[in-house]
Amino acid sequence: MGGFTEAARKRVHDARAAVAAAREAGDAYEAAVAQDELDDALRVARRHGVDVGDDTAAEADEG
Repeated sequence: MGGFTEAARKRVHDARAAVAAAREAGDAYEAAVAQDELDDALRVARRHGVDVGDDTAAEADEG
């Protein structure tokens, strides 16, 4: 696995965790910021063909 691929996967993983933590804490602002980071991380990864798995629960905008 190349360095870019590993970094992209880690960025998505960390962003998914941040979204989940912010939602669990009930922090709407942090959840929105984390969701933006996740959206960007997924966009970059997909644009470069990096398989980051399918975790739609973390990606769903539940507010």
